Amino acid sequence: MLTKTKAIVLRNLKYGEQKMIIDLLTESDGRVSVVIHIPKTQKGKLKKQYFQPLNILEVELDIRPKAQLQHLRDAHIAFPFTSIPFDPYKLSIALFLAEFIHYSTRDEQQNPTLFAYIEHSIQWLDGCMESFANFHLVFMMRLSRFIGFFPFIEDYSPGAYFDMRAASFTLQAPLHPDFLNQEDSGKIGILMRMNYESMHLFKMSHDDRNRIIDVLITYYRLHVPNFPELKSLGVMKETWKGE
Repeated sequence: MLTKTKAIVLRNLKYGEQKMIIDLLTESDGRVSVVIHIPKTQKGKLKKQYFQPLNILEVELDIRPKAQLQHLRDAHIAFPFTSIPFDPYKLSIALFLAEFIHYSTRDEQQNPTLFAYIEHSIQWLDGCMESFANFHLVFMMRLSRFIGFFPFIEDYSPGAYFDMRAASFTLQAPLHPDFLNQEDSGKIGILMRMNYESMHLFKMSHDDRNRIIDVLITYYRLHVPNFPELKSLGVMKETWKGE
């Protein structure tokens, strides 16, 4: 079935000498993997540069329900970036988030609300000129709302513990090991009150930011099966060193 839809590039892998496998998050069908031929010249319709992580595309897919790899008939850039590819800090965030989204949405079917959130977030990052150091933290926290385990914020109060299994706060330390101490729980409570427009008002040190990233990844591992180590995490932490 031919389908025209928006798609966000999550990963590209070379496949043989002249092919690539592209993992996409699509508005119409959720996660889709496609195989394309890499053109030898710039005259090819599907250009290699279209498939950089987090690019937002308009695509035409030939969807076959039982096929693992779908056929991509056409693609073009739907939202040309003005800053992400040219800013080393934004680029490090983009590469990290592409890998993070790739694993956290691996089993997602059609979910237009999730797609709209990710698309809006990418566009916001590209358009923001300053004060985006906490962007990935806010993104990761709020993404959990769309895939089913956003913390129950009404239970938060100073001094509470965050139970990562139950996705809720409690005044008593849980009997299992998957919870945050009171200090880290307070950081999660603050993070849950942030949005893209207000996050610059919440000052964090480099160490605080890295600690929260590690906590959030642990949280996702508890709720998303087979969530691996992220190769891009160390690169992003190093790029942001001293920020």
